[in-house]
Amino acid sequence: MEINFSKLTAAGNDFVLIDNRNNIIPKENYQSLAKKLCDRKYSIGADGLILLENSQNKDFKMKYFNSDGSCACMCGNGGRSVTKFAYDLGIVDSKMIFETDAGVVNAEVLAQDRVRLSLYAPKDLKQNIKLQVEGKTFNSDFINTGVPHVVIFVDDIESVDVFKYGRLIRHNKTFSPQGANVNFVQVLEGNRLLVRTYERGVEDETLACGTGITASGIVSALKGFTKSPVSIVSRGGDELSVSFDVDSNLQINNVVLEGPTIISFKGIINI
Repeated sequence: MEINFSKLTAAGNDFVLIDNRNNIIPKENYQSLAKKLCDRKYSIGADGLILLENSQNKDFKMKYFNSDGSCACMCGNGGRSVTKFAYDLGIVDSKMIFETDAGVVNAEVLAQDRVRLSLYAPKDLKQNIKLQVEGKTFNSDFINTGVPHVVIFVDDIESVDVFKYGRLIRHNKTFSPQGANVNFVQVLEGNRLLVRTYERGVEDETLACGTGITASGIVSALKGFTKSPVSIVSRGGDELSVSFDVDSNLQINNVVLEGPTIISFKGIINI
């Protein structure tokens, strides 16, 4: 069977997107198809597969799968990519509301290939978690911004072995059974951060992670390192903006992620 697809990149996070409103892909094939299409050696290659599906009361629904075939409730840059994809298909105007497995989000396509995504309030904040990993101690924080994230501040982000320590912390028993994405963060001058993320499901460092960048921005503000809106530079070099409100009880609301999103190419593939 031949299917149409689009390849989108959001700050270096890349995805294969398919319009599945007519159920051309059966549910039992979702995970195997994600593994197949995301393979960088034998197929299109991507960090994840996104299916755009019908919703009963919103503009559409996003289903997201990591490159290893596992399902994730949410992906920030994936959400920005499906926003651009839906707009390109002509099924929505520049502003839209869509479903994810983590909840409902609002989004808007802006000028110059930028997309803004309004996220739901994060949860499960845990601060100052001491992690012992191969003789090293990491002072970490945990927050769920749609998916679980560990945030670790470092002095020199280039000296961190993100793959080694990210993988070990991702599987640390503290975060079982789900595991967690792991973000290493360096604070820069001018209310800016550098972030490098090890993503579960991809099981490697990616060039960007929208929910990880969001988590890093929020935690940095809670620690007094920055304030909203925070400018965050991804591993791929793109700069994203994270804004939010924090009340006196450390409740976070009005979370918005904004950054570049482009359609890399479109094609047809046999599956």
